Amino acid sequence: MNQITAILVDDEPRGLSSLQKLLQLHCPEVSIIACCQSSDDAKEKIERLTPQLVFLDIAMPEKNGFDLLRSINNVSFEVIFVTAHNNYMMQAFRFSALDYLLKPVEDDLLIEAVQRAIKRISEKGEEMRFSTLLHNLAQYGPGKKMKLCIPSLRGVKVIEIPDIIYCEANSNYTNFHLTNGSNICSSKPIFEYETLLEDCNFVRVHKSFLVNLEHIKEYIKGEGGSIIMTNNHDVEVSRRKKDVFIKKMREYYKY
Repeated sequence: MNQITAILVDDEPRGLSSLQKLLQLHCPEVSIIACCQSSDDAKEKIERLTPQLVFLDIAMPEKNGFDLLRSINNVSFEVIFVTAHNNYMMQAFRFSALDYLLKPVEDDLLIEAVQRAIKRISEKGEEMRFSTLLHNLAQYGPGKKMKLCIPSLRGVKVIEIPDIIYCEANSNYTNFHLTNGSNICSSKPIFEYETLLEDCNFVRVHKSFLVNLEHIKEYIKGEGGSIIMTNNHDVEVSRRKKDVFIKKMREYYKY
């Protein structure tokens, strides 16, 4: 089993001790090389020991977890955030393709997060995901544009969510059709994006299509019907999804 090196950062000794025990018990592939109780100590150890993974508590006195990330040039490690619940912050993490664990940390969620982090270590793109996260955390309220990190076969692409016209399933991959006429192929299946984008005015209208309501030009009636998108592409609506689609359309356009 290949080992990955990790640093734990939490200002509470009890939190550090608990996480360390959980990792030793459930994640033997993680080699803990340091435990830190402040951002300054963590910054020094991260720069000196160059870990592959950092477990980072967000709410710390003086300098929080985000301050620590901003202070480090050329982030080259993966991060699993440890945090209290906050709906908006959770959405920002998910859009940025980064993991978080809620306190108290649950065993099975820790194991899953570590496995995803190991996969991301091989993919690279850490700096891009962190800059996207910091952008998303600053976006709140009408007119704000959050960004989405898309893992592709070549690495990671970052796009603004309003620029997505629709998503199209391609086996276990997802093709994103964008306003600039380009396409991006994600290595994730469409059902993951259906869940991720459900609060951003996206609706699944067919097993193969997830559309952005903002980019609908016309709906043509039929057994299920079809949609003309703003790029003039024709998207089929399945009979099974028709009622949900019409309901979402009425809620969005208020007609």
